[in-house]
Amino acid sequence: MKKVLVLGGTRFFGKRLVHLLVESGAEVTVATRGITDVDFPPQVKRVKVDRDDAESLAAVGSEDWDIIYDNICYSSQNALDACRAFQGKVGKYVLTSTLSVYDFSNDPLVEEEFDPFTYPIQPGSREGVTYQEGKRQAEAVFFQQQAFPVLAARFPIVLAEDDYTRRLHFHVEHIGEGQPIGMVNPEAIMCFIHAQEAAEFLFWAGTAELTGPVNACSHGRIRLRELMDNIAEAVGKPAILLAETSEEHASPYGFRDSFYMDNSKASDAGFSFRTLDSWLPELVRTLASERE
Repeated sequence: MKKVLVLGGTRFFGKRLVHLLVESGAEVTVATRGITDVDFPPQVKRVKVDRDDAESLAAVGSEDWDIIYDNICYSSQNALDACRAFQGKVGKYVLTSTLSVYDFSNDPLVEEEFDPFTYPIQPGSREGVTYQEGKRQAEAVFFQQQAFPVLAARFPIVLAEDDYTRRLHFHVEHIGEGQPIGMVNPEAIMCFIHAQEAAEFLFWAGTAELTGPVNACSHGRIRLRELMDNIAEAVGKPAILLAETSEEHASPYGFRDSFYMDNSKASDAGFSFRTLDSWLPELVRTLASERE
């Protein structure tokens, strides 16, 4: 039986990951601040950990773990604390990272476009740094410290009905209500991954021989204009896209350029991704029907 620690696992794909681990027979401990009430299977252990407190993290580092999943690492300091707490205590460390470590590109982004093995480390907390820089710093620390084997799963925007950011919901609601959406570049190309697929990828990553940064997204890509058209069809109203609007109506997908990844590394290593067409249209229809 594998002994697994999940740092942050009470919502969205983290919660789904916990259920996959339990179904596999793993002994699972979820470490969070203890704020969110989640109905986990009774065998799941819960411990309180403040991710920004090194001593708090060190308390769970006193045990040995086969796999650690880290969904709540946002700075170089978070990563340094983990390296110190878990050195010699973990067989495989899986960091949830992001497409945002890259810069915008009109070409599909491959892992080499951001090299955490040489990126300058700037010690510090998450305060005063962007999400992009915080994740870049976290990856840089893990891969340059080499305290244990690490895989950094670089996810794009993750979608599902229970997405707490409600970014796709924003578009469905705006189009359904006939409100304008501010979108700088409707021709921008994007990629996505479903929350269940993200959880399945993390589960696979825990035992895969693969290490290093790894892109994880569904096969396929979509232009923002096409996504808006799909939503318009589902709600039965046209999408009103404007280059400029008030902040209230600005799209959370308002990227100025394309932003999508190549997932060949993970595919070649044996992970079977879904196609975007196999789940995104259905998700859009589900969100549209919830408005009725």
